[in-house]
Amino acid sequence: MADARTERRTPKVTSGLVRRVERLTPHMIRVVVGGEGLAGFRADEYTDHYVKLLFAPAGVSYPQPLDMEAIRRDLPREQWPTTRTYTVRRWDAEAGELTLDFVHHGDSGLAGPWAARVQPGEELHFFGPGGAYAPDPEAGWHLFAGDESALPAIAASLENLPAGAPAWAFIEVEGPEEEQKIDSPGDVRIVWLHRGDAPYGEKLVKAVRELDFPDGDVHAFVHGEAGFVRELRRHLRTERGVPLARLSISGYWRLGRDDEEWRSSKREWNERIEAEEAAAALPS
Repeated sequence: MADARTERRTPKVTSGLVRRVERLTPHMIRVVVGGEGLAGFRADEYTDHYVKLLFAPAGVSYPQPLDMEAIRRDLPREQWPTTRTYTVRRWDAEAGELTLDFVHHGDSGLAGPWAARVQPGEELHFFGPGGAYAPDPEAGWHLFAGDESALPAIAASLENLPAGAPAWAFIEVEGPEEEQKIDSPGDVRIVWLHRGDAPYGEKLVKAVRELDFPDGDVHAFVHGEAGFVRELRRHLRTERGVPLARLSISGYWRLGRDDEEWRSSKREWNERIEAEEAAAALPS
């Protein structure tokens, strides 16, 4: 009988070589990946394309080329790679280069410390890309709200707005040193919010609540820490009346949970929010 662990479809693994590493701000590191392994890779349909990076546990190495079916068949689960999901900041098809930006806060976490120490020539393996959002060129205006984890997707979206498209972008970062230059063909108002010692997302929620919404159909992208995402979703859905179809909204991460814990509870979290929205829509 086949092992149940290998019965599900195993995604294709793409392997690339790190070409360049650049520290953009004190807490943001850019890693550019290329090489022959990216032949046939595409990430040009959505502005929130993402890949799932594969990291081997400490002391574990795998035969190359990486074969996930063999790993899942032959090795115990604790020796399987750990995955971390990262937005594609840029895909340059002509150069065959994939750009990923990593938030780095010292030794905590997995991908951030990797980005801080990785050197050109090292290999990176990943699944993907996935993705679902791109700015609607027919929208009356666009709204973006997110923290550092959403900054790559927000920046990619702003760079791909139609010429003159009206947009507001609220981006919360630790302080002014974390701001980045973002060029856009749209008519964009970028508001950088400096978190300082305030709770994650507090200033974002306040800024969106206080915004005098322009007339017209809004297409909104709201991502980041799950707590403030939940508050903004409630505000946009129940107080502003934005249809769910006009929202790309999700918690990328959650305070107090590591990535595995958050992924395992995210479906329940989403279902609870949907139930709250349904209850709020019932006549009193």
